Amino acid sequence: MPADDDLYDKAHIAFLEAIWGEGYLSPGGPQEVARVIEGLNLRGMRVLDIGCGSGAITLSLLSDHGAAEVVGIDVEAPVCAEARARAKAAGMADRMIIRQVQPGPLDFADQSFDLVFSKDSIIHIPDKEFLCGEVFRVLKPGGWFAASDWLISHDGTPSPEMDAYIKAEALDFAMAAPSRYHAALADAGFTNIGLRNRNLWYHDVALAEHAWLTGAKRPALEAAHGAEFIAGQITTWTRMIAVLASGEHCPHHIRAQRPK
Repeated sequence: MPADDDLYDKAHIAFLEAIWGEGYLSPGGPQEVARVIEGLNLRGMRVLDIGCGSGAITLSLLSDHGAAEVVGIDVEAPVCAEARARAKAAGMADRMIIRQVQPGPLDFADQSFDLVFSKDSIIHIPDKEFLCGEVFRVLKPGGWFAASDWLISHDGTPSPEMDAYIKAEALDFAMAAPSRYHAALADAGFTNIGLRNRNLWYHDVALAEHAWLTGAKRPALEAAHGAEFIAGQITTWTRMIAVLASGEHCPHHIRAQRPK
């Protein structure tokens, strides 16, 4: 897990939720969550949610998809506090367990979970090979890893445009190529590996988000979050759209199974 630098403070949480919905710190809302786990039956499952953020997805895995218990982990204190409050308000605190964790190995016994899930969080973990090994370890035989993440289309040095975008995000991004993810999953022992490129989908979404940031809502956003903050976000979205358009920034769905 990445270091706990409180990258997502209350101000950033409020802004991202204004774009993506209450409790969501990455795009697509519950519809995209459903696409990530499409075809998997979570009923009765014990699920690990890596990078649970402020908890809306963790709660959705319980209330919308029938998981028996979801353990959400994150390194950020503010989002863990938000997630715990969300679980309590929903009456799910006994089944939605939120743990703030430290970087390093997953602090769970071998074969603890039926499903490991993550939504746009493992971008912050540089060592993809170690991550895949840990996910494999904590999964029960036959269990699935189902995730989405923000990938770069190639190994090696990012283009100047991608470098400018990553610097604008200022979120310790550790992007990797689809080929590296595939190799890391295979080397860990996974089978039934699948990666689905979501670049075209998010390019269109990001254009709409940019229009929202720069349109009629901008004065209200500046009043709520500060003019300088919103100007910075517009710069980030502008740079992101450029690398989405080129295909270098390529969000993916990731799916793999631990053999039975």
